[in-house]
Amino acid sequence: MINTVSEKIKSIRIDNGISQRELAKKLGISNRAVSKWESGLSYPSTENLIRIAEVFSVPLEYFFEKAKEDNEKKNDVKPLGMESLAELYKTGAGPSSSHTMGPEKACGIFAKRNDNADSFKVILYGSLAKTGKGHGTDFVIKKTLAPKKVDIEFDTTVPMVSLPHPNTMDITALKNGRKIDSARIMSVGGGSIVFENFINPTPPLIYKETSFSEIAEICRKNKLRLWQYAEMREGEGFASHMESIWETMKDSINRGLEDEGVLPGGLGVVKKAKTLFNSQHIDESAETRVNRIVCSYAFAVSEQNASCGKVVTAPTCGASGVVPACLYYQQQKNGYSDVQIIRALETAGIIGNLIKTNASISGALHGCQAEIGTACAMAAAALGELFGLNLDKIEYAAEIAIEHHLGLTCDPICGLVQIPCIERNAVAAMRAINAVSLASFLSDTRKISLDTVIKAMKETGRDIARQYKETGEGGLANIGI
Repeated sequence: MINTVSEKIKSIRIDNGISQRELAKKLGISNRAVSKWESGLSYPSTENLIRIAEVFSVPLEYFFEKAKEDNEKKNDVKPLGMESLAELYKTGAGPSSSHTMGPEKACGIFAKRNDNADSFKVILYGSLAKTGKGHGTDFVIKKTLAPKKVDIEFDTTVPMVSLPHPNTMDITALKNGRKIDSARIMSVGGGSIVFENFINPTPPLIYKETSFSEIAEICRKNKLRLWQYAEMREGEGFASHMESIWETMKDSINRGLEDEGVLPGGLGVVKKAKTLFNSQHIDESAETRVNRIVCSYAFAVSEQNASCGKVVTAPTCGASGVVPACLYYQQQKNGYSDVQIIRALETAGIIGNLIKTNASISGALHGCQAEIGTACAMAAAALGELFGLNLDKIEYAAEIAIEHHLGLTCDPICGLVQIPCIERNAVAAMRAINAVSLASFLSDTRKISLDTVIKAMKETGRDIARQYKETGEGGLANIGI
């Protein structure tokens, strides 16, 4: 890392025709310090690195590009397997699976390990630091570690590219003012967490296959639907888990349709699900009704999530309205049984699992394409199963859904999962319906596989500028209201 940064500093200084002495003067330091940086004998502080970036009008990431590239290449090894769908579909309180559910889980595990501690210190970095206030990260941490004293620090000075994950937190256990334990935790999306240098049981990899092509081969060979493949791989208790997941999804819709008032957080966003659902016009066309009802369901779940209500990660809290909106509408309109809906959810889960394993479902890592894009693909696949489409058409529906979300930014205003997140759930639900409709007609003409578009999604996520990945610094988040 030092050599890479050293070379970058020296290169950009020479390219701009500035001597070490001149650079040192601009920074208000000795030219010996600059010399040591360029020779790799020492390393500039974060503050000095930020100032160097300002002097040469380059983004801070410029100095870390090689290290970032090397780290990403290390993560490009073929996955060993996939976790249970129970690790994808989780029930919890909103508004964010990565900013509330993940830290809550991490603090719970760490507190249990250190039940003799009398206080804790938590430092939040990256996206957790930049948008944690809006997401209520500090609130859930204090609630989880109560009644013990908690000191929370939002450290926004550490460059995102130097972190192991954009959602990184350090937690320290103290007794009588002295450290007795510490851990670094990454909240990697969907409520899942990873401990660094800390042994914690990880979910088993129950799926051997990690690409759609591998799964499709097994399904064709054994004449299986995707939901049958999922049930073949899952263990005891899976059926009851999925029943509970669907019940929670329905409940979040029904609660949202009855709810009124203003969402918490200070933006003054009025809850709209009930209004949408009850606003039938005397001349309303069938197409308009579909749009209004599906969107009202997506709004209902998303508003419950924004109100810290109970929702299902599908695949995340921020994108929790898309899948249930599509499936609940079909059940209400066409009378599909809960069993049929659950099978559609299992089909959707396979798609979500593939994206989670081969790309990401974290908005802080790969932008909103990782959350809403994944949710849309899951919903499209679920509808494909519900409509009895074949394997190729289901794959195509999911591929279309992802393809047309590539590059979608994560830029919530004030870090709240409200604008543009709630409307985005509704739009994605309608797009899922369009995707499965197109796939049912055009699957024989497709050129891009689902595996290919997931790979493109990962590469696109890497290239999206940092300020557009849940940092509260770019796009709508920067413009505000």
